[in-house]
Amino acid sequence: MSENGQGVGLLGAKSDRTVQVALVVIASVLACAALSVASTVFAPLALALLIMAILWPLQKGLQSFLPKPLALAVTIIILSLGFAAFGSLIVWSFSRVGQAVANDADRFQAAYEQLSVWLEGHGIAVAGIWAEHVNIGWYIRLAQTVIARLNSTTTFWLVVLVYVSLGLLEVDDFARNIKRMRNADLSQALISGSIATAQKMRSYYLVRTQMSIVTGLLVYGITYAVGLPLAKEWGVLAFALNYIPFLGPLLATLFATVYAIAEFQSWETAVLIFVLLNVIQVAIGSYVEPRVSGTALSMSPTLVLFSVFFWSYLWGVFGAFIGVPITIAILTFCEQGPSTRWLADLFGGAGPSRSNEELQTRTNL
Repeated sequence: MSENGQGVGLLGAKSDRTVQVALVVIASVLACAALSVASTVFAPLALALLIMAILWPLQKGLQSFLPKPLALAVTIIILSLGFAAFGSLIVWSFSRVGQAVANDADRFQAAYEQLSVWLEGHGIAVAGIWAEHVNIGWYIRLAQTVIARLNSTTTFWLVVLVYVSLGLLEVDDFARNIKRMRNADLSQALISGSIATAQKMRSYYLVRTQMSIVTGLLVYGITYAVGLPLAKEWGVLAFALNYIPFLGPLLATLFATVYAIAEFQSWETAVLIFVLLNVIQVAIGSYVEPRVSGTALSMSPTLVLFSVFFWSYLWGVFGAFIGVPITIAILTFCEQGPSTRWLADLFGGAGPSRSNEELQTRTNL
């Protein structure tokens, strides 16, 4: 009877674990569906939380010698100017490139048809389908759609500003409420996770901005040196798209290469530009940036690519920009719990020692 009882107990334990796993999977699927359906609510909220993590030191510093409302006003003005500057650069560069492509549409169409003929001559039958459905007019419409989307995001950014404004005013209140929680372990995990996430977000965007500036300058230098028109615009595009890991640098390289094909009517020059731009992207993305950012921000390359595609699928272009920071935040909170730490160990890099985090937890907030 005892052996039968143990067997029944083991089966029951396995059944409970199976049910738990099934519930977690179902909950995850439902959460993803909710995030996608309610993207107009959750996308600006997620971006606002990331911005709050970055701006809180500025807000806290200003509050030390200014009234809280005035400090908040200064912080929001600085944020708005940053939004306006970044958005204006993107719209300017895309508009200039799109206008140039539209003005030389015939030449781009001819280059595209030559590519299609060459592919057909080498037995690639899909070239005919490309020539019929994906011609230069399709690219022009795509560029116009992107520009229209960029110009129609005023409401999104206004919602983000409202979230940031209210959130920065309530940071201290939330901190006190968390410290008063009855569950001390949960309180500790929330506080330490929030502090670590904020630190990583500031480090991530600082490093990403530095690398984006370097990438933009190098792309500008190369395109200017080879005589490719719109060198400034290619540099700005490389700077902006570099905020999207993997996918952004690839798009920046392809845009410049396709333009070079039609501009120079020379495959050799286009290939040279493609190779040089890729050398820049690989050198900065695979060698310089990991050494500047250190292991605290390192992630599995597979997870980085998945994050870009997953969050862009849920939230579009904004998801592509903030997908990796969201994943970093999730992994950081996973580090705080014994039952979820294995996820951070599996997909993340080695962060600061646990003892150092615990010493800083109660004093840094």
